Amino acid sequence: MFVSRPAVHPVEAPPLTDAAENPPRVRMKDIQGMPGTPGGLALRLCQFIFAAAALSVMASTSDFTSVTAFCYLVAAVILQSLWSLSLAFLDIYALLVKRRLRNSRAVCLFTIGDAITYTLTFAAACASAGITVVIGNDLNICSANPCTSFETATAMAFMSWFALSPSFVLNFWSLASR
Repeated sequence: MFVSRPAVHPVEAPPLTDAAENPPRVRMKDIQGMPGTPGGLALRLCQFIFAAAALSVMASTSDFTSVTAFCYLVAAVILQSLWSLSLAFLDIYALLVKRRLRNSRAVCLFTIGDAITYTLTFAAACASAGITVVIGNDLNICSANPCTSFETATAMAFMSWFALSPSFVLNFWSLASR
């Protein structure tokens, strides 16, 4: 009868890897402007301030509801101001508890939200700028309309969009680098 006997087999140590061939993974540094940084908070506050200014200037005119592009601008800057204010609160919380907002799901949510508000704000500002040019330059009816208010609200919407651009690019870059 053949009975197996326990045998001790020597185990070799795993081969050492060269650091040049397999460098250790390094996390990306926090760049100012990313969520949870003071620069990110400053960008979110700028976005909110410019969007709120566009909303208040446009809402102060009585006849913005007669033009669809201006109504679209009001809706877009309302969404932009709510999104920016909520993320500013989240940035304040992250700075107070000293946490980084680098969770992949959170960064994906920030990127999608920024992309939506980025697109809507830019489209609304462009549409409002086109209507403002038509009213002011082509039809020459600024005496009957508050053209300066329309132009100011459109400029503030563009400023909000400019402040949103770095946030969107940095979030998208952070998402793509995972």
